[in-house]
Amino acid sequence: MGGSFEAAGTLGERRRRRHSPVRGFPSRLSRPIFAHMAKPPVPVASNPAVAAFLKRAEALPALRTVPQPARLLFGVDATASRQPTWDRACHVQAEMFTATSGLRALTVSLAYYRGHGEFAATPYLSDSRELAARMAAVGCAGGQTQILRLLRHAEAEAATARLHAAVFVGDAAEEEPDPIWAAASRLGARGVPVFVFQEGDDPAATGVLKGIARLSGGAWAPFDHRSPGALAALLRGAAAYAAGGREALAKLPGAAALLAQLPRPAG
Repeated sequence: MGGSFEAAGTLGERRRRRHSPVRGFPSRLSRPIFAHMAKPPVPVASNPAVAAFLKRAEALPALRTVPQPARLLFGVDATASRQPTWDRACHVQAEMFTATSGLRALTVSLAYYRGHGEFAATPYLSDSRELAARMAAVGCAGGQTQILRLLRHAEAEAATARLHAAVFVGDAAEEEPDPIWAAASRLGARGVPVFVFQEGDDPAATGVLKGIARLSGGAWAPFDHRSPGALAALLRGAAAYAAGGREALAKLPGAAALLAQLPRPAG
């Protein structure tokens, strides 16, 4: 019995020594609970240059978001019979820029067709003098109408960036109407109204051109090149709409006929 007790005592002693702290090293339970917490960060001295910059930034007025300029495609028939109207359009194209004074800035790309399959378009210009110079360098040449090509060009432009409106000035439509109307419908779906300004009263052209305006959500209007202010007023209306929408167009004198044809906004 004595030997067994002594052995047991010895085993118990060994267990107590195993779980007791080693001399000179405190046990985990005896350490303060805060020893395992992260120490608070030491404050870093502020940089005077950074502080001065922040102070200046606080004093600046809030930055305003400037809208991107409105883009308008100005399409003109430049076939042989169109020279008088081309010259008139060259003189009055500045009306598009003046009509947007106080509205969003306007950029205009001139697109035209003439001759045998010739089609060209300028970059988007914000200066009426540059646009006039480019128009003055173009002479009209005989050929067939290329209205479908013009509308497809408008589609490509709208796929690249927002196209706010398109204008077409012409007097004839010598192509199959269905593809033209389909392209006009696609422009309408993209939110690109076409303002169609027809010179003269060719009944065959009138049906096609009115269809372009209606299907694209735009407007049609006739004009006579012998009336100097007629085309200028129509271009002002299209430009005002491109830069400021229905509200801007409604403020223009004589724009009621165009405004009445535009779809009313939902709601």
